[in-house]
Amino acid sequence: MKATQLLHNMGQSIWLDNITRKLLTSGTLRSYIDELSVTGLTSNPTIFDQAIKSSTDYDTSIREKLARGKSGEDLFFELAIEDITKALDQVVALVKGKKDGLRAEQIRAALKMQSKEMPRVLQEGLAKKKLKTKGQKRATTYFAVG
Repeated sequence: MKATQLLHNMGQSIWLDNITRKLLTSGTLRSYIDELSVTGLTSNPTIFDQAIKSSTDYDTSIREKLARGKSGEDLFFELAIEDITKALDQVVALVKGKKDGLRAEQIRAALKMQSKEMPRVLQEGLAKKKLKTKGQKRATTYFAVG
């Protein structure tokens, strides 16, 4: 048994601190989930900036967004949200059926997001029916649907 599986079995969550388009589209994240017991991802604008600058994986999306009139911060955040959504899909697939949930402040801390960004992300997850909640206000816990 791999050390990461032993840690997972003892209740330790294993997180990656980067999201890149290649990680999401190449099957690498799925492999990390299946083989290394990775259960979460974090990111921040600096990580996305480096991912975008250091590969051509984003070029097609950037050209499409530029053609639609997006630029600057709007373009950057659309790219980031696309990757977060793809990552969310993979993590949701992993946590389906698990009883653990996370509160908003835990999600915010794990994703290294600004407090003002959290409502949009959580609302999107709820609207897309990828997340559900239990509890109210500060005691609200978010779970993967399914």
